[in-house]
Amino acid sequence: MKKLLKTLRYLNPFYYLPRIDRYIIKKFIGTYIYSIILIISISIVFDVNENLAKFTSNHAPLREIVLDYYANFVPYFANLFSPLFVFIAVIFFTSKLAGNSEIIAMLASGLSFKRLMRPYFISAALIAILNFYLGAFVIPKGTIVKQNFEAKYKNNKKITTATNVQLQVGKGIIAYIQQYDDRSKTGYGFSLDKFEKKKLVSHMTASVIHYDTISDSRYHWRANNYKIRTLKGLREEIKTGAEIDTMVMMEPMDLVFSKGQQETFTSPELLAYISKQQERGSQNVVQYEVEYHKRIAMSFASFILTVIGASLSSRKRKGGMGLYLGIGLALSFAYILLQTISATFAINAGTPAMLAEWIPNILYIFIAWFCWRQAPN
Repeated sequence: MKKLLKTLRYLNPFYYLPRIDRYIIKKFIGTYIYSIILIISISIVFDVNENLAKFTSNHAPLREIVLDYYANFVPYFANLFSPLFVFIAVIFFTSKLAGNSEIIAMLASGLSFKRLMRPYFISAALIAILNFYLGAFVIPKGTIVKQNFEAKYKNNKKITTATNVQLQVGKGIIAYIQQYDDRSKTGYGFSLDKFEKKKLVSHMTASVIHYDTISDSRYHWRANNYKIRTLKGLREEIKTGAEIDTMVMMEPMDLVFSKGQQETFTSPELLAYISKQQERGSQNVVQYEVEYHKRIAMSFASFILTVIGASLSSRKRKGGMGLYLGIGLALSFAYILLQTISATFAINAGTPAMLAEWIPNILYIFIAWFCWRQAPN
């Protein structure tokens, strides 16, 4: 048994870290988790107080409230405000270390401030990887459940129709639907035009088109009361019928856009969707690009805010950590505000999505560098 425990000890990654690193990492991660639990608990109380009347009037079952709404509410907002939690955690426990003269003792023993930051960066890397994985793969699936619950019991609003939809479904192939109902997956007033060298070679119309949800293949549609005109030079062939199965490279998700839809896609799905829509010439992809780049940029924010927080709070001063906690909160909220403003500029003013999402990080890198220069040596 002792030999087994000794072998397992070597599998523990913390075994290869010095005691000082393990100490700081435990403090960092523990304070981070504690701050999340504290703030999210307060948020849940306010959310329950605000929405209790809606849940009651719409007869929302308790099981769905807990499992469908709040079980996805917690990770969504915890990940959304993760930079704020990182900043609070770093300032809180680092100020406490400085107040107890622990950092003075570390520096006096010959430990440089740069070396002291190593466990901070390890902790920030763990949090960044976790946040990216949750935001890119896990939370989008939960967001679908949460949004369906909100549409059913909270807002009672979900966009299920679209009018005058026109999109490029292939090279030189333009589809048009006069009216589309997403609940029945049915479109009315459908037309499909195919062009070769800017000349119309085929024109198909159908009074009704229905998406086949049980088909084994994607893009399978069934058209009713159709007419197909095929143009061959000066000749024209016309084919009509009551019903025909056809493959059109579009899906219901391409026709109806609802608020927050980009948050329900995983990062690979976002990338594939953006690429597909750009090939079709669609202009309604900016918010999807913003969401994709935001997930990456927010992960790197953990490192930047860790440097700022540790640099601000590592010096022992009279008055405790109140001043630095206030500065830290101000910088955290300013970061979130700047990120929101940048995303708005990208969507409404045409700023490239990647640049817009990285502007806060670029600006805060300079702030981090300034704070680093002012940190104790």
